[in-house]
Amino acid sequence: MKLSSAKISKESKGASPSHGGHHKNSFHSKRQSHHSILPLQPVDQLEQWSSVAVDMYNNSSSNNNDNNHHHHQPQNSHTPTSRSSDYSAGGDGDPSATGNKWASRLLKECARAISDKDSSKIHHLLWMLNELASPYGDCEQKLASYFLQALFCKATESGQRCFKTLTLVAEKSHCFDSARKLILKFQEVSPWTTFGHVAANGAILEALDGEPKLHIIDISNTLCTQWPTLLEALATRNDDTPHLKLTVVVTANIVRSVMKEISQRMEKFARLMGVPFEFNVISGLNHLGQLTKDVLGVVEDEAVAVNCMGALRGVPVEERAAVIGMFRSLGPKVVTVVEEEADFSRTRDDFVKCFEECLRFYTVYFEMLEESFNPTSNEKLMLERECSRGIVRVLACDDDQDNEGERERRERGSQWSERLKEAFSPVGFSDDVVDDVKALLKRYKPGWALAQPDQNETGLYLTWKEEPVVWVSAWKP
Repeated sequence: MKLSSAKISKESKGASPSHGGHHKNSFHSKRQSHHSILPLQPVDQLEQWSSVAVDMYNNSSSNNNDNNHHHHQPQNSHTPTSRSSDYSAGGDGDPSATGNKWASRLLKECARAISDKDSSKIHHLLWMLNELASPYGDCEQKLASYFLQALFCKATESGQRCFKTLTLVAEKSHCFDSARKLILKFQEVSPWTTFGHVAANGAILEALDGEPKLHIIDISNTLCTQWPTLLEALATRNDDTPHLKLTVVVTANIVRSVMKEISQRMEKFARLMGVPFEFNVISGLNHLGQLTKDVLGVVEDEAVAVNCMGALRGVPVEERAAVIGMFRSLGPKVVTVVEEEADFSRTRDDFVKCFEECLRFYTVYFEMLEESFNPTSNEKLMLERECSRGIVRVLACDDDQDNEGERERRERGSQWSERLKEAFSPVGFSDDVVDDVKALLKRYKPGWALAQPDQNETGLYLTWKEEPVVWVSAWKP
């Protein structure tokens, strides 16, 4: 376990006159006692703050990946051909003749064959998918390509080896500057990540309003892209600017290599905002259950907030109650949780059902990327390739082989609500926060919406074409 820290003493506000005009006029349209927490426009973020939130493969690492796998994976490196178009159009060669969702049908059929241990059918379907799939084709061809990889690994029991290779390639190709541009572009075209940032920041600011010493414990791998807007909101508070301690808990190896760069950028941004600031990084944990007040450096006169962005799905299902109990022991004013809306836990023991849920989730994600980016976007290709590890992780690796932080045992918002209610009470999002989220969604293409949960649930849902994709909630002891 490693703990690194840096402190910034309080400086006068308006450290940067040029920036001061920006955040007071164009960024904040302040209601009385409310600080808007909408993120900066991407061009402003690129100039003032940048970070990494998505691990990726660049073009050269992609070639290495292909070379590393050619002995034990099906090959689909060919460019899109007319044959796949014939299938998608329901032509003479189409085994489904049901329209353009051929990938889903063939993939599900192959998953059932693997579950039934029907070797001849498995071979036939894998061959057919390999002929049709391409990571450079349309959405159907891409889904076929990435899920074919997982099905092949499942059929040949090579999932763990493939996963380790994909992880190694991702770590070796993890470049700060390229990944910085990738995440900023993703935030520019899609609210997939910024939705949770805006809602959680609003809940945190309201829960900690008026407190002089703040301690935010960030348990996520989003590499601090959430915090510049919160720092700016703190800098414009009507009362004295509070002291902020930010403790980032890193659970993924790929994140650790860039934390020094992120630390320097966070410190610089805090100075720019005139916010007294301390930045800590905790890495080297085997599991989140190792966290304690002492490890996190929590002291009595701090107002604590715990922020979990996609972090809880990396905790073993049987240990989740204990981790949530640990959060309560910290005495937080608020706990914010953001998770993607999918259930890979209850379906774990039924491969076909797990496959169908995994395919449903990633189909929505890939279709969203297809409509959000232009067709030749390199960023879109990188985000799609980043999914390959998760798909293999879910479908082709055993839980007992998992590494902390790499699990994909996702649960839906309703499931998380039941778990969190054992230790916390839900906190509703205020009208101001809801308005900020709605204003955020107006920045993007049509199709995004905010949805309220059923009466027995809590939180807010981000939906894409009426399909819930991300859930955010806030809790108090």
